[in-house]
Amino acid sequence: MLYPSLSSNQKPVSRILVAGVLSFALLLLSACEQKAQISQLQDIKDRGYIKVYTRIAPTSMYVGDGGFTGFEYELVKQFADFLDIDVQIVTENNLGQMIQDLEQGKADLIAAGLTITPERQKRLRFAPYYQEITSKLVYKQGEKRPRDFEQIEDGLVVMANSSHSSLLQKNKKTYNELNWEVSSTLSSQDLLAQVINGDIKYTIADSNDLDLARQIEPELAVAFNVSDTQYLAWALAKTDDDSLYAASIDFFAHIRGNGTLDYLIERYYGHLKKFDYVDSREFHRAIQSRLPELKGYFLEAAGNDLDWRFLAAMGYQESHWKADALSPTGVRGLMMLTINTAKQMGIENRLDAKQSIFGGADYFRLMLRKIPERITAPDRNWFALAGYNVGFGHLEDARRLAEGQGANPDKWQVLQDFLPLLRQKKWYSKTRFGYARGNEPVRYVRNIRQYYAVLVQLFNTDGTSKFIKYDEVTEISCEKHTNKLTITPVSEDTFYHQLALNKSQTIDASLNQQWLVENVQCNEQGFNLEISHRANDDLTFENYQIVLVDGNLVITNQATDSL
Repeated sequence: MLYPSLSSNQKPVSRILVAGVLSFALLLLSACEQKAQISQLQDIKDRGYIKVYTRIAPTSMYVGDGGFTGFEYELVKQFADFLDIDVQIVTENNLGQMIQDLEQGKADLIAAGLTITPERQKRLRFAPYYQEITSKLVYKQGEKRPRDFEQIEDGLVVMANSSHSSLLQKNKKTYNELNWEVSSTLSSQDLLAQVINGDIKYTIADSNDLDLARQIEPELAVAFNVSDTQYLAWALAKTDDDSLYAASIDFFAHIRGNGTLDYLIERYYGHLKKFDYVDSREFHRAIQSRLPELKGYFLEAAGNDLDWRFLAAMGYQESHWKADALSPTGVRGLMMLTINTAKQMGIENRLDAKQSIFGGADYFRLMLRKIPERITAPDRNWFALAGYNVGFGHLEDARRLAEGQGANPDKWQVLQDFLPLLRQKKWYSKTRFGYARGNEPVRYVRNIRQYYAVLVQLFNTDGTSKFIKYDEVTEISCEKHTNKLTITPVSEDTFYHQLALNKSQTIDASLNQQWLVENVQCNEQGFNLEISHRANDDLTFENYQIVLVDGNLVITNQATDSL
């Protein structure tokens, strides 16, 4: 290489080269520092999505009629929209693995209903809390109820790495003989199912988990509270970077301010009234004994615009599915129609179950048409139900009262507070239609929502059951021309009378194990199912068989042991 000759104001080449190298190194260092200074939030926005860990559970995320849904799922989607990015959700039911992956940077946050505890705060940073719960000791109804931990000798199992395990450690100081087991593989719903099945005697469950589980399993009973009020929140990695944490603070302030958080809580938990064991048990018995002969009518009356399960919930609230029901006010039949309503709907015999169901469906459609279009589902349904119960005029009176007080008259969570005011002269004197027992439509809507939620968990929109119960069965038939698999239980009082499996149908094998039927193929040997387990992140597809083993229904993988 040729270099220019030196002049009096030129520096030696070696010094120029050294200076150049130093400058280049400084530029590299500066670039590295700038890259290192990119915040976690900016990194997430640059990548275009936030990676969230959650769990398959009724309180977090599950497969609904239209795909994934759930309280945490909706909340996370709202956060992603707030940040104007997409969301990548990973399901993991092992809490220890969740926390480990978060600390290793494999996830941005955990949205799985985690309780804020002092132990967890040492490792994790929590976003603002969004829900209050209590932890309860659960046992099976009919078994001896323990009054405190001193009366528990064995059979207590809780999730590993859970807040429940921490609570037991604290109680161990008072109850020296207290013993328990932990499970790293079973979820809270699995443990509740084991209590029902008699596999374990006790477990600890959060009140929100338990409230939802008792809709399906009313035999779950509370022995005593294990904690005072606790708080649920998202968990973030505990680092020096607080950008994502700050964004979570802004987000929760935003959704608290505009009512979104209250709306989501009301949507997923608002129907859960104080648990009534007798009422719940009676409802489940009616599902077994009365619903099967009426289900076809509900399906037909629902048509393509209504949900048959919704109509069935209305029917149970009105008459407990009794076609000859009669009230002191003169309303009669399964849907409790007045004489005028029956005439308006063209019903000749209110005591005919089919006519009553069709009349109730048509009258509900009429109520729906009266609700302003700007009120969307599911609130639209609750408004129509209230109008069905108390009359549309009183419904409008309550909406005007709400608007006059600066509240949003288009939200059910608002209106349910104003309807009861129609009993008070101070308020009904200001209305057009006057006095009304406004607390009744609120209770009416809440009851129907609860019955509807149970039916949604049990049945598909086409009337088939969502659940595989490992009961004895007398027959498994497979129609080759339709590839529809039908399973018939041996016992008449078995909870689920028949299960028909079709492609794209979701099956619940327990309180939280969800499978999606990808394909059903019948052959000479029996049948094959291509199904995916919703608890798996990668949703792998495998062939399984359902076989009879000593009269019991068993799902098996051809290449592995029985599930």
